[in-house]
Amino acid sequence: MRIAIAGKGGSGKTTISGTMARLMGRRGLRVVAIDGDTNPNLAQSLGVTAGTSEELVALPGDLLVRKEDPNADPPSELKIPIDEVLDRYGTPAPDGVRLLVMGKVEHAGRGCKCRAHSVARYVIADLLEYANGDRELVVDMEAGLEHLSRGTTRHVDVLLAVAEPYYRSLETARRVYELAQELGIDQVRLVANKVRDAAESEAIRTYAERHGLELLAEIPHDEAVLRADLDGRALLDAAGTDSPAVREIDRLAGVLLAGAGL
Repeated sequence: MRIAIAGKGGSGKTTISGTMARLMGRRGLRVVAIDGDTNPNLAQSLGVTAGTSEELVALPGDLLVRKEDPNADPPSELKIPIDEVLDRYGTPAPDGVRLLVMGKVEHAGRGCKCRAHSVARYVIADLLEYANGDRELVVDMEAGLEHLSRGTTRHVDVLLAVAEPYYRSLETARRVYELAQELGIDQVRLVANKVRDAAESEAIRTYAERHGLELLAEIPHDEAVLRADLDGRALLDAAGTDSPAVREIDRLAGVLLAGAGL
């Protein structure tokens, strides 16, 4: 299964992505986590050794080559097999997860990251076929909507639109939801994060019902998330499975893997 996680900046999608990837790994699954943000932070959420994030090798922009047939669809392909991509550019993370970094902004004034988005799109597509499909894929997407206009997540099976319980965050999630459906992603679901009380839960449910969004999970506000972030640690390492947020993310992972509610 290929899962993309998107939403407004600060909604908590990176924490959810890293925690979910590791919890899937603990279920005995082979998991690839892709950091699709040009300001990559997924390594920390996965618990990759502190300081390593600056040394991670990003997927190179020249990893694609045009096909000889000008009418080919898709027009390009990866230069090397996907298993070689994982071996060459993947970073081992806890619980057997393999981390790939799409690319990052190194210097000001160097232009857009169009090629990085294209490479990530083809890697996501090729991972479907890799090892007879026995790899689970979790993609932490860039904040906002641009990755959807570029079609980076076109080949995922499920897209989770993460939102905090306030209007602007929910509006961004709604736009993510709509654009993902335009891309032809069949399964798009809303995930509420940092929910403090019953009033916020009810407000989210009312918003979702009004706009035709299917709410798949409500992750509670959890002080352990903030403490882990301040300490520069993965939530799973800092709080373990006693964390209410971790427990709900684990439940969400189980729902996705089982196909329930989709």
